[in-house]
Amino acid sequence: MDFFSSKRFITATLAILVVLNVALLSLLWWQNIHKSEERQIKITREYKRQIYFTGPLALSEEQSLRFSNLRQNHFRTVKPHFQAIARLKKELVMESVKETPDTAKIDSLATSIGKRQAVAEKELARHFHELAMVCTPPQRASLQKILERIATRKTGFRNERFDRPRHEIRELNIIREER
Repeated sequence: MDFFSSKRFITATLAILVVLNVALLSLLWWQNIHKSEERQIKITREYKRQIYFTGPLALSEEQSLRFSNLRQNHFRTVKPHFQAIARLKKELVMESVKETPDTAKIDSLATSIGKRQAVAEKELARHFHELAMVCTPPQRASLQKILERIATRKTGFRNERFDRPRHEIRELNIIREER
């Protein structure tokens, strides 16, 4: 009888495979149960932003701390303005959906929102200036590029949202090519 087709060889091979499978499954189970606390890093948004500024600007540790303090103070300053804007926008929506909206109240709310937004933008410009004063002259050029990207990111998104969808333009080009 051939050795590879013998009952003893097949049984031994299956036993070895079962033992290996059980060992590998228990190893995987053990790794999932015994996760070390050192590997778990919780990254918050503020921490990410700090990394975002520290790397490209090559900030020193002191500059990073000053950036962090300036940012915290800025957000504390503008938070009431944004809360008021949110409250005014809620009132604006409530007035807008009425059967007969009061246009004078809508105008007043829109003006109030604009004034609050203007104050917030002035605070933002002041904050950018304070950040620039922490930087050295070579760092200011990099900071300017970063801040321009941050300041125009939201505007760019809004403009894309109101543009004509790109797939419509492609369909028109396809139709012209077929004719």
